[in-house]
Amino acid sequence: MSSALLVIVDAANVVGSVPDGWWRDRRGAAERLRDRLAAEGLPAVDGPVEIVLVVEGAARGVESVPGVRVESAGGSGDDRIVELVAGVRPARECLVVTADRGLRLRVTALGARVTGPRTARPSTP
Repeated sequence: MSSALLVIVDAANVVGSVPDGWWRDRRGAAERLRDRLAAEGLPAVDGPVEIVLVVEGAARGVESVPGVRVESAGGSGDDRIVELVAGVRPARECLVVTADRGLRLRVTALGARVTGPRTARPSTP
């Protein structure tokens, strides 16, 4: 799958971008995001993708499912995302989904592209 675009999703940032009560069940919100990504992928991104969902804090321990690998950050989710980008760049194209300005600066310095949370919020019926 190394030719596929690596998409790294900042779960806390994407979940937190919609005021739908996610704060009452952070793990459940991350699982719902994971399941939507597994079912629908990233409609705004063409071509094959490998999706990695980075979770932190109360969402740690969310399991991977076919189509979405979940990485539980031991500390900062942002730091784990930077580590993942650094581990594949420049050999592989990488897209980070976040609205976090500081994280955007860190990953673009490594050569990754960035997009906002709407990219990872698949449409709901």
